Amino acid sequence: MADNKFRIQAPTRGNESRVKPSTPSTGTSIFSGLEKKLKLESYFEEGFPTQYLPKILFAMLLSLLYISNTHHAEKATRKIDKMQTEVEDLRADYTTLKADIMYASKQSEVARRVKELGLKESLNPPYKLVVEKGEY
Repeated sequence: MADNKFRIQAPTRGNESRVKPSTPSTGTSIFSGLEKKLKLESYFEEGFPTQYLPKILFAMLLSLLYISNTHHAEKATRKIDKMQTEVEDLRADYTTLKADIMYASKQSEVARRVKELGLKESLNPPYKLVVEKGEY
């Protein structure tokens, strides 16, 4: 591994006890093993490699599009769920109102309601009017 090129600053007054120099790691962590295998430090020895910049920016753009698409899909799913519950509530209201109207439009219910107005149910059945073709 290359030498550390950054200097460790000397502790200032008041925090000498808090600052401790770091000890070199033994290299047993996953990330240090991955760094050794990929040899990442060799890419940045002479500065940032600008030849990979378009590829990195393209990957970042794709990841941002993926994240925004996921947020949009979740938002649409929440909206669909909200609309489905609203439709179920409206369907229940429709069914209740339809049953009430069907009950209120029965002949016995209509007769009971119009009795208060002084109207009576006719006892004579209705009769059919027959019109000849040339008569009208």
